Amino acid sequence: MPRELIAPAREQVAFREVPVAPLQAGQVRVRSLFGAAKHGTEMAMYKGYAGPRGGYDGEYRIFNPEREMIHYPVALGNMCVGEVVELGPQVSRLQAGDRVFSYGSLRQEHVWPETVRLLPAGVPWQAAVCLDPADFALGAVRDGHVRLGDAVAVFGMGAIGLVALQLAKLAGAHPVIAVDPLPLRRQAAQACGADLVLDPASCDAGLEIKKATAKRGADVCIEYSGHHLALQAALRGVVYNGTVVAGAWPGVYPAGLDLGAEAHFNRPRIVFSRACSEPNPEYPNWDEGRLFEVAWRLLREGQLHCEAIVNPVVAFDDLLVEYPKIATHPGENVKLGVRF
Repeated sequence: MPRELIAPAREQVAFREVPVAPLQAGQVRVRSLFGAAKHGTEMAMYKGYAGPRGGYDGEYRIFNPEREMIHYPVALGNMCVGEVVELGPQVSRLQAGDRVFSYGSLRQEHVWPETVRLLPAGVPWQAAVCLDPADFALGAVRDGHVRLGDAVAVFGMGAIGLVALQLAKLAGAHPVIAVDPLPLRRQAAQACGADLVLDPASCDAGLEIKKATAKRGADVCIEYSGHHLALQAALRGVVYNGTVVAGAWPGVYPAGLDLGAEAHFNRPRIVFSRACSEPNPEYPNWDEGRLFEVAWRLLREGQLHCEAIVNPVVAFDDLLVEYPKIATHPGENVKLGVRF
């Protein structure tokens, strides 16, 4: 039987076998070729740091500590690319041998509807597994109202931050400043076209952003590190009446945010961005479906580059060792890719 990667409990990983289900009408069986994890969301499950808040109550739109957020075991992984190996009844759109991709855990085989997305010839598989985060990055850039000529600072050079950096440049922003303490991620930011790369562990990032923008500050700061000191630096480095986009899904912040300093004097607008929370702020003209379509067009046309983002790429059989390194060795990971 095919296997998939799971977290059987907090900070544990294992493989489990998945029964081979018969195909229903309109379904196809797909043998996995490549896949990727989504570090922010999956670390909330793997580390369990979303748990203390409780579960989300959609009726009241609050977190209820009496509800559980995470129910182990949970499947790990975010998107997979594979080859169609079997067609179910009434499938007419796809053929055996087609390369397709979709949301899916890191498992050797998937059953997907035939409406799954095709991967065109010549488009790298890394582009497919970066569709999410690209939709979240696009939502953040739009929520921040990044415009031609804006100075933009992006905090956190994980996958979403690296795509947001590229989108800001496509929107005509200059300079686009990347902020991350990890050398591998700063290298990825340079490969993705950052105009200036800062190490917040060795400089005052907020001050350096001001110096790089004629003392004004960044018109838009996009925060995707999930670290309270990065949010503080964004508040410090943003222009007067500018915008700070809070896009990360962090754990509970410790003490250390000073909202009485630059945040109070510079009066920035803080916008929380989450592409999958609908209705979108620009609804009905924009929804998550439109974000996906625009992001995928940019990816397949090669306007967004993801080869430097999906790093490292490891063998599926090595995941019991390699997956935990997302948490334990973050300096060795940008976005974990998997080769089946």
